[in-house]
Amino acid sequence: MIIILKPGVTDEQRESFAKDLQTTYGVSVNTWKGTQSTVLGLIGDTACIDINTVAAQDIVESVRRVQEPYKKANRKFHPDDTVVRLPGGQQIGGGTLALIAGPCSVESEAQILEVAGRVKKAGAQFLRGGAFKPRTSPYTFQGLKAEGLRLLNEAKKETGLPIVTELMSVRQIDLFLEAGVDVIQVGARNMQNFDLLRELGHLKTPILLKRGLANTIEELLMSAEYIMAGGNENVILCERGIRTFETYTRNTLDISAVPVLKRLSHLPVIVDPSHASGVAWLVEPLAMAAVAAGADGLIIEVHNNPPKALSDGAQSLTPDQFDEVAAKLKKAAPLFGKEVR
Repeated sequence: MIIILKPGVTDEQRESFAKDLQTTYGVSVNTWKGTQSTVLGLIGDTACIDINTVAAQDIVESVRRVQEPYKKANRKFHPDDTVVRLPGGQQIGGGTLALIAGPCSVESEAQILEVAGRVKKAGAQFLRGGAFKPRTSPYTFQGLKAEGLRLLNEAKKETGLPIVTELMSVRQIDLFLEAGVDVIQVGARNMQNFDLLRELGHLKTPILLKRGLANTIEELLMSAEYIMAGGNENVILCERGIRTFETYTRNTLDISAVPVLKRLSHLPVIVDPSHASGVAWLVEPLAMAAVAAGADGLIIEVHNNPPKALSDGAQSLTPDQFDEVAAKLKKAAPLFGKEVR
């Protein structure tokens, strides 16, 4: 249930009203103060609450029930867009177009330092790179693990770019925190690893949550709800393509998911055109389409020598190609109300 309060309601009035609701109905009350109004979100069994009784209170503007099972991620509860901000000044959301770029896997110090320097020069604000890699085959390269995190930190020291890297297990959380990972990525295969999501909810570190290969938009939002229910509201949603009958591309980019997610949720939404297509030449047009659809950012794979990459070379741009794509994105972004900072 959502209760919108009238303008001019004092904090004392709001707190007293919320306390009465909690005492009378046994629900929890979340408060969101927007630029135009204050919204109370009631979580729990609200079936016994008489809407007319609540609406009759002097401080109440309107009341309505919410049918969607996700509450904290729901725009109805939180009308204003969430902006995920990092201590270094970088942000995702709030009218910016975040560029997250780097190799699929961290392979060596020379590789990650070279790529990090090039993507920063081209305009990227975040460095992506896999230290732990979930692979379909157990015999393929699985990442450098802890050494990969160390090398990412070397690149961070060299460039100042915050790190975005994938966590695969609850057992790795302490290692990631010790390594100072700035944004923890939950990959598509772990989108419904609910034990992991619950633990991430106890952190303050932003979480980049990728949509599963065959998951619905509501399932993605419910996974975000698991994280937010634990207290971590710094969640970034990522559309990375879904599995369909089409075999020409690695996945099928669901571009409609961007405006749908923006309508249903207040959380920032980014797009991964690299995993969506699996083909390097498709990254640019899909990235441009994502910007036009309203995406708050892009996560793009860049490798200094794609033919020799230990993972996902076919979908990786070279640094020179990323230069061209980033330049075009910077020109296109203002046309759709975004800015690359």
